[in-house]
Amino acid sequence: MKKIWGVILALLVVGALFLLLKTNPPGKPVPANSPPQVSSTEQPGNSAGPGNPSGTAASASPTGAEATSSPRPPVNLAANAGMVESATVTAAPDISPEIVLQNVRHAITQYGTMFGGNPIGTNPEITAALAGNNPKQVNFIKPENGMQINGNGEMVDDWGTPLFFHQLSGTDTEVRSAGPDRKMWTPDDLMTR
Repeated sequence: MKKIWGVILALLVVGALFLLLKTNPPGKPVPANSPPQVSSTEQPGNSAGPGNPSGTAASASPTGAEATSSPRPPVNLAANAGMVESATVTAAPDISPEIVLQNVRHAITQYGTMFGGNPIGTNPEITAALAGNNPKQVNFIKPENGMQINGNGEMVDDWGTPLFFHQLSGTDTEVRSAGPDRKMWTPDDLMTR
């Protein structure tokens, strides 16, 4: 009886793989609304940034005029040229940059809960891990939550500037946006941890 169930289970797995390959054969372009396919190599993470040797920073939030005065530029979601068709989209206009940053932090926390520690590395490496280049191939990046990836495979803020990830520990990561002036380490930076 166990052999019959084993054969049935094996046939179900083979059938599921067949259907998966039939619907998306190797070499077929991935639609633009699919999660980006980003490759990653392990390197040490980015820590303290220019003008911030200690790695600590005070959080500054823009005032109402600063937060709404800068338009959001289109961001190319193609992670690697040739692997994903290029698509240009903008973040949902009703999501504030502060909420988008919190959504990125939440994705990192979800990753950390699932894998026992936050993703580490440079922005493209962390983005790749969150986009599905992880042991369970789970995509934590949700464009509907305002999360955007540029053509270099970097997660960017609402102004198209790559986010800065500072690993404070294995379970605590600071996420920093350059803010409306698009310059890191200035008073209008947004930060969450």
